[in-house]
Amino acid sequence: MVENCCEGEPENGQTVGLCVPDSPLVSRVQPATNFEPRRNGLRPTILLMHYTGMPLCEKAIDWLSRPESKVSCHYVIDTDGSVTQMVSEELRAWHAGVSVWCGERDINSASIGIEIHNPGHGDDYHDFPDRQMQAITELSREIIGRWGIDAEKVLGHSDVSPGRKIDPGEKFDWAGLAAAGVGRWVEPEPLGPLIGTHSRQADAGEISDVQRLLTRYGYGVEVNGRLDADCRDVISAFQRHFRPQRVDGVIDASTAATLRRLIEASDRPLTS
Repeated sequence: MVENCCEGEPENGQTVGLCVPDSPLVSRVQPATNFEPRRNGLRPTILLMHYTGMPLCEKAIDWLSRPESKVSCHYVIDTDGSVTQMVSEELRAWHAGVSVWCGERDINSASIGIEIHNPGHGDDYHDFPDRQMQAITELSREIIGRWGIDAEKVLGHSDVSPGRKIDPGEKFDWAGLAAAGVGRWVEPEPLGPLIGTHSRQADAGEISDVQRLLTRYGYGVEVNGRLDADCRDVISAFQRHFRPQRVDGVIDASTAATLRRLIEASDRPLTS
């Protein structure tokens, strides 16, 4: 039985965003206040993963339901695998903020957002438990099936907001998800020596090549041949998702090879 917290009248004549869950995996409905219709005819083409970054899941759900928070999401998944839905998939939740992917800047209108309970980077940042990952996998499969979301568009908040966000982070099991049919993954190229110790810095041509590949995959980065702060943020975001063994914002041989391998395995191959 689904626990349904739908009650009262919405403010400003706004229709209630959710009373009936979109998925049978939902054990609780807790409607958010901050939602609206998707804009400009956009539909969900991105599945976006976040972590709550709070010590308790219940506090995260409470905050995400409050108007003063100015945020919301479609789903929250606790460490025990329980799923709470807060906004209907058909509606625009406020979870992405300033972000971009494949040139699209209204990521809220183009995505479904899942908040995954984890206290986040700091002393308590930990691996995501198996039961939680299983729930993420099952729910993601459903969402992908309903909306036809491509593997290249199963993303983390850090992918669409490099430098501003770092969740769900390098401990999130992207490889396990992809093995279960959710998202894209390739085996990362083994790490080499650290830049600045036993290896050379990438030159402008190599930096431009990596920037072009990042852009081809979907990241928002300028192709300028400079390893500036914005570029480092995007490289760190890529590493956090696809080469999590070392997240340092440096273009090393491992990062470049992993990126090229990812492009070749994707729906955006180098030969197209």
